[in-house]
Amino acid sequence: MAGWRELGWDGLINGRELGGVPVRDGYVRWGAVVRAGNPVRLSAEGWAALWAHGVRTVVDLTDGVEDGPDRAPRPAGLSTLHLPLDDPGDAEFRDRWGGALSCTPLYYPAFVRRYPRRLAEVVGAIATARPGGVLVHCGSGRDRTGLVVLVLLGLLGASAEVIAADHALSHAPLRAVAAAEGRPDDAPEIRRLLAAHGSSTAAVVREVVEARDLAAELLAAGLTGGELTALRERALGRVRPARPIDTPFLHG
Repeated sequence: MAGWRELGWDGLINGRELGGVPVRDGYVRWGAVVRAGNPVRLSAEGWAALWAHGVRTVVDLTDGVEDGPDRAPRPAGLSTLHLPLDDPGDAEFRDRWGGALSCTPLYYPAFVRRYPRRLAEVVGAIATARPGGVLVHCGSGRDRTGLVVLVLLGLLGASAEVIAADHALSHAPLRAVAAAEGRPDDAPEIRRLLAAHGSSTAAVVREVVEARDLAAELLAAGLTGGELTALRERALGRVRPARPIDTPFLHG
């Protein structure tokens, strides 16, 4: 379990802090970036908890309507940026990577190659958001969000193993959601598809963050040097957050 990084705001699914994740020059700063499923399910108490945590900007990677309207009003001072990650008009990409494969990290390298401009736009928006924390979400908080978090952590210098370990933490919360909705857990099928392709989450992450110059690709696609600096200034902390640590990959 994500333990100390899990966020139990009422109505939030698969929410957790990135604060405390180790990167090249330290740790992700507590309160800088939160990853989650769509917050439309938050109650009034849930939105109040989000605000109290310091989140001031929500970056929405969905099409804006796929999960319906908000259950309760958002805080008046909260900014929401709609930056859909998928391209519904790209039938070729959808035919190759849609269906069950879209719930695996297998499509991530192909997406980075095909849509670096979209990723650069999202990273730039997170980097230059107003002061306060940023919550980035898709529908479930695992797949599209997982890709954006992979890119963020890669740019901050996290290892492939650390990024893959964080990605894996999404399975347990989504297993609980599936059970509550009477659906089967999709984690076994994801493992089967990864194995069928002779791959693993860590191998996919290595292909994105270690086998290429990710920063150079995004800079060529429109991310600015100032935005990259702003991301590091926003998210990078030099010391480990003063929280109890029970997540295995944060030890040592």
